[in-house]
Amino acid sequence: MKIEKNMTIGELLSQFPEKADILLSAGMHCLGCPASQGETLEEACEVHGIDVDELVEILNKDE
Repeated sequence: MKIEKNMTIGELLSQFPEKADILLSAGMHCLGCPASQGETLEEACEVHGIDVDELVEILNKDE
């Protein structure tokens, strides 16, 4: 399965828990926050000023 920018943070972490370090390194330090679990990767990137396409590419690099 490929990681997409419309996946929620909750879905992403549930399916790919090993990717948490990449998200933390990118500046998403509130992964455990209940609100972030329903937020899409794209929405989270927008809030944190991160290029979502670049992050998706990094997240899928090892897949």
